[in-house]
Amino acid sequence: MSGPRTVRRQPCGSSSKHERQLITVAIATPLDAELVTSLRALDARVSVLYQPELLPPTRYPGDHRGVDGFRRDPEDESRWQEMLVRAEVLFGIPGDSPEGLAAAVRGNPRLRWVQGTAAGTGEQVKAAGLTRDELERVVVTSASGVHVAPLSEFCLLGLLALTKGLPHLQSAQRAHHWDHYPVAELQGATLLVLGLGSIGTEVARLAKAFGMRTLAINRSGKSDSPHVDEIHEPQSLHALLPRVDALVVTLPLTDETAGVLDAKAFELLQPHAILVNVGRGGVVDEPALVRALREQRLAGAVLDVFATEPLPSDSPLWDLPNVMISPHTAALSIHENERLVELFAANLRRYLTGEELAGRVDPTHFF
Repeated sequence: MSGPRTVRRQPCGSSSKHERQLITVAIATPLDAELVTSLRALDARVSVLYQPELLPPTRYPGDHRGVDGFRRDPEDESRWQEMLVRAEVLFGIPGDSPEGLAAAVRGNPRLRWVQGTAAGTGEQVKAAGLTRDELERVVVTSASGVHVAPLSEFCLLGLLALTKGLPHLQSAQRAHHWDHYPVAELQGATLLVLGLGSIGTEVARLAKAFGMRTLAINRSGKSDSPHVDEIHEPQSLHALLPRVDALVVTLPLTDETAGVLDAKAFELLQPHAILVNVGRGGVVDEPALVRALREQRLAGAVLDVFATEPLPSDSPLWDLPNVMISPHTAALSIHENERLVELFAANLRRYLTGEELAGRVDPTHFF
């Protein structure tokens, strides 16, 4: 249940070959012009292809998919494909879709590395249906680490909002109702972080700053973080749940994590406990969560991710008073592209010398 691992890349040649040859990088996602300029200045051995007129208009800063319905005319599509087949490295997945990834890998035998723009790039790789040979030929790296700051801040927002009764405050304000009552505190409360990758580790650090006791679960049951009071393996989940006042989920969706928070898990939590999920919606059994919330066996939930996205309009989660919904936007930041380029530049330096690439998507477990 840990974050993506750093894995040694299998280079397509020796490091001396990389030092002699020009490496062509194609920017396959909308990107700020000044950031492209910084990549071009990175190393004389790197040639950066960027044709912004072939990319879709963006909906917001840091948008990597672009507006819905974008289409290139035949001439522009030909130029686009010509650029992609020249690349040894892609920054971004074309169309930000599994289909775009599969087409890029199969249409370009010289392609060796694709840098994804999402922490969940592994899900796109899995959905692309690449063969074992294709997965061995092309390394895909995720944006793991880029979204640590906004997601961990959102987790603390969720913990504070429900601990301090924000839904009640908003309801009372709309009703012009004035009353006094005590509220709970984060200080002294016990938090369980389910998934101790880079995001979970930062959540633990922030929680300790508020005086919380921090428990965590990852696959190894080991951590060197000074901000985690106890670290456990996944099989300890049910034993830990009765002890906690809050639960933050940062897990990827894998065969091992799907539905891990089920009806039994919600029965074990204390009625005053709160849930924050910024991992993947499929980790939570949503019908079981709805029942627990309706029956007040759980105090509330702050959710950025859902089993089906967009969240269907008839989902009961929309109308539950003890639920706060974010439309999978908690990771988005005005600084996202800057951090992505910083991560990519560091990996590109490794690529040039045949070193390990950070954040490689595991081609077996897809995270």
